Amino acid sequence: MPHAQILTPQSIFLASRFSKTISFSASLPATQPIKRTHCNLTKKNLVIRFSFQPVRCSVSVVSESTTQKEFLKKPSPAEISRTIMDLSSVGSLCTFMQEGLPLCIGVHFAVDPEGMPILCLNAADSKFSIGSSSCLNVRIEQCGARTSQCSLQGILTKPEDKMVLKKLQSIWKNRFEEEVDDDLICVVVVEQVLQMENFMEAGEWVTSMEYKDASPDPLRNFAEKIVNEFNTNVEDVLRFCKFYVDLEFQVKEAKLIWVDRLGFDVHLLSPEGDTFEVRVPFPREVTDEKSTKSSFNCMSQFAWEIEKNYSAPMFEKVKHLKQISCSRHD
Repeated sequence: MPHAQILTPQSIFLASRFSKTISFSASLPATQPIKRTHCNLTKKNLVIRFSFQPVRCSVSVVSESTTQKEFLKKPSPAEISRTIMDLSSVGSLCTFMQEGLPLCIGVHFAVDPEGMPILCLNAADSKFSIGSSSCLNVRIEQCGARTSQCSLQGILTKPEDKMVLKKLQSIWKNRFEEEVDDDLICVVVVEQVLQMENFMEAGEWVTSMEYKDASPDPLRNFAEKIVNEFNTNVEDVLRFCKFYVDLEFQVKEAKLIWVDRLGFDVHLLSPEGDTFEVRVPFPREVTDEKSTKSSFNCMSQFAWEIEKNYSAPMFEKVKHLKQISCSRHD
């Protein structure tokens, strides 16, 4: 990525006439004018063209060598699954008993560096048939409006190697700060994963290799904090919908649902009471809390300048809306 230039006293003086107080505090260096980067919007991969013009706040520069695959898209189902598994420690294990009947119980779990679930099954769970096909379902609630989940299908296995058991014990202790006996440790050897964005939605299948090769989202540990903080500023959320989303109705309510390294999801409420979800990408990928807040600041500042007619909206708005609920009945 090109290096940002340092703000000069003259540039600060010129920009001060149109300054706006943003809810996030961050140092925003000036950048070079941004070159237009075009990405296609498809049904499967919701990607938009985003071409910022020079603005008075720091908007990140994306070089022309950045590929469409790396730019402004949603994390893959494999990455989302790894994020869910890393954030949660409780799931539902479904497998077969020794009598051949299926059984589902709630379990605690930890994950190894490749995302393999590590379970601690007590003596009462010895009725489970080791080596049988199993499924571990894990879900997380995002801002109380969406339940993202993944189901890991594989084989319930009890490791025998002492070195492997020692490693698994260490992972369990780091996760739960408690010791666990060798005899109680089991793992689910993942064969495939079904990832679903919400209830009543079709999921996407992920292979074991895709799942192991993926990494959890770098924003996962503070994403909820940023979402809650940003949602306290209702005007900014509504302004995002107005200037970054192509809508045919006036938004009655808007709420940020989740944020990741590539963008964020917003739920919109129409005047008729219908709820829609829209994906808004960041100008560039973010990797930590500081860069995430900086991107929000820049986009907020730019939308504010458009609203005040200080800047022109030289970018293509998000056009895809996914309906979540409908208040009317046909």
